[in-house]
Amino acid sequence: MAAPSPTPPAPFSTVIRTASAAQHTEAENSSFMSDLLGGKLGILAYRRYTEQLWFVYRTLEEASGTLAADPVAGPFIRPELARTAELERDLTHLGGPSWSAGLEPLPATAAYAERVAACARDWPAGYVAHHYTRYLGDLSGGQIIRGTAEKTWGFARKGDGVRFYVFEEIGNPAAFKREYRELLDALPVDDLEKQRVVDECKRAFALNSAVFRELGEEFRLSA
Repeated sequence: MAAPSPTPPAPFSTVIRTASAAQHTEAENSSFMSDLLGGKLGILAYRRYTEQLWFVYRTLEEASGTLAADPVAGPFIRPELARTAELERDLTHLGGPSWSAGLEPLPATAAYAERVAACARDWPAGYVAHHYTRYLGDLSGGQIIRGTAEKTWGFARKGDGVRFYVFEEIGNPAAFKREYRELLDALPVDDLEKQRVVDECKRAFALNSAVFRELGEEFRLSA
């Protein structure tokens, strides 16, 4: 009787999604995000959240020019994903043309952005971990936030205030996400480095959760 064929290894996109599932769920179920999506918080909380996103995405995208030719990170640099300009358009709508005057990141946001910058500078595969956690989340769960914001605060559908969540240059998000996962599966690094990428993905979710905790403290609901 022939020995059974060995089970082929799971695609890396599956490994990274499965390994970070608990951290992903923790971030999604933070009290701040639950209250925001539940319509319990005002538009100021939404604006503050959008401001924190701006600091993170500005850091992510400032590195895109340098990393575009990198063999590991370069294939993930796609101009249709860029969000900084859309965030600035949303923030102008939310806070007027002087929205950035005196704006400082929360401590957790600063730590998050600093980690992204460090990976972009010194470790392209680590940058991919942050790129993955942010952009694929925007294309998926981010659409729930957009719908809630439109309904709760009266933004025009896919208009100013929620443009961060609108990827006008991606006609088929499902196909785009499938192609992105194929890039992850083909990541040109060894198994040890892939494990480091998984760990960095978990760290990215933890950094994001820390931002939610600080926002939750700022917008704590009365008992």
